[in-house]
Amino acid sequence: MSLKRKIITTGDGSKTIQIEDWDEQYHSKHGAIQEAYHVFIEHGLRLFKNSHIHILEIGFGTGLNAFITLLEAKKQQLIVDYVGVEAYPVSMDEVKELDYCEQLNANGHQQVFDTMHSSLWEGQVSISNDFSLFKQKKDFREVNEVDLFNLIYFDAFGARVQPELWTEEIFEKMFKALKKDGVLVTYAAKGSVRRAMQAVGFTVERLPGPPGKREMLRGMKI
Repeated sequence: MSLKRKIITTGDGSKTIQIEDWDEQYHSKHGAIQEAYHVFIEHGLRLFKNSHIHILEIGFGTGLNAFITLLEAKKQQLIVDYVGVEAYPVSMDEVKELDYCEQLNANGHQQVFDTMHSSLWEGQVSISNDFSLFKQKKDFREVNEVDLFNLIYFDAFGARVQPELWTEEIFEKMFKALKKDGVLVTYAAKGSVRRAMQAVGFTVERLPGPPGKREMLRGMKI
């Protein structure tokens, strides 16, 4: 992606990447870490305990969601196989400047976080005894797995700048990729997004959003 990017500090003191040409951030400007915990952990990962789960992240980006998931999975006694899809990987220089280990009081896991970003794409890597990572460098429209995932983190750039990622076509792929009783969580709350999810079969609920956002959506494949 040749668009101009810069690191900014968000409302909770944590950092994210801003695409200046779009006025769009990888995470909420009200708080990158707060948003990640609220949307993807509180309303996604915490539905699962004492199990082996498969997670798909649409928008691996800075690796924040994956890293927090690794930290939280230990507390929930989860074994996680994590697939992160990203068309435009961030650079290692950007990763270092984000400084998420310091922000999360997880300096002992710096090597783990670095490995998440430095590991090769298109191959499964064992990050820890209970967390494997498979990074796929491709467009979200190329996701074609069927009945594989228990949980999807849908963290694409917003519909304002990339409306093509929030269509029935994309959500049909997400629905097919989930196992029965699987869950998709996203920070988005637009009516058009909710309707697209419902049109392909999701049972959708509105939930309280993270700081700075009134609502978010969670869909289930019942």
